[in-house]
Amino acid sequence: MSAGRKLRAYVALTKPRVIELLLVTTLPTMFFAHGGIPSVWLMVATMVGGALAAASAGVFNCYIDRDMDRLMRRTEKRPLVTGEVTPREALVFGWVLGIVSIALLWFGANPLTGLLGLGAILLYVVLYTLILKRRTTQNIVWGGAAGCMPVLIAWAAVTNTVEWPAIILFMVIFLWTPPHYWPLSMKYGEDYRNASVPMLGAVAGAKLVSVQVVLYAYATVVCSLLLVPVGGAGWVYTIGAALSGIWFLAETHRLHGRAQRGEVSDKSAMKVFHGSISYLTILFVALAIDPFVGGPLF
Repeated sequence: MSAGRKLRAYVALTKPRVIELLLVTTLPTMFFAHGGIPSVWLMVATMVGGALAAASAGVFNCYIDRDMDRLMRRTEKRPLVTGEVTPREALVFGWVLGIVSIALLWFGANPLTGLLGLGAILLYVVLYTLILKRRTTQNIVWGGAAGCMPVLIAWAAVTNTVEWPAIILFMVIFLWTPPHYWPLSMKYGEDYRNASVPMLGAVAGAKLVSVQVVLYAYATVVCSLLLVPVGGAGWVYTIGAALSGIWFLAETHRLHGRAQRGEVSDKSAMKVFHGSISYLTILFVALAIDPFVGGPLF
């Protein structure tokens, strides 16, 4: 195997698309927590450390789920399934990434940030992958807390504490995760059933899943607006959160309407999945711009 192919296989184990989404929430949170632009070194240490923590968790996830990945079309080409990376190589890679990430967050920012980075890895690997994923339809709800950790890490890196605005942002992503992921699991329901993974979108009917998607979407949007009275957000964030929230809710209602009529397709489910990513991106772009334009509304 060529060195380039081996390198690409290692990168694939880290789930780079997931890392990209996590970083979208990290830098804006740092801007908002600082009220401007933090030091370059702090931003680099936090972003790289956070990315490596997420990469470590992704590698461990691939290692643990390699038996399951063989049974799913969506994951059958992952490096541990194809043999491009051996289980031992993946395990060593995951440990190295995890140790480096925690050290970078600890010494590049502060010990609290390092501990939160460790917590993020443990939440994804232990709580979600080992305990919840194969046992409950609520796996992604509670296991998804790992994906919320970057905002706490970012806030702690800047302030060396965790305050209410960070907790609100944590809850926004926590509530956003089900309406983001359940439409995807509707499309790949057969895969999850083949692998005996009780993902809600795979084991429940579209009518029930769509109701849950709408309810969680409403909770997400309401929670996002709490940052205005509680977190000191200004008009840029307020307008961004309100308009993107209305659009996101409209998309989930369309999915619900199709589900009630028995007309749900993979395309309509994936439209909500991709729309949820756009919604979160717009929300955090507004958060990043907010400190530079005007002041708090309250």
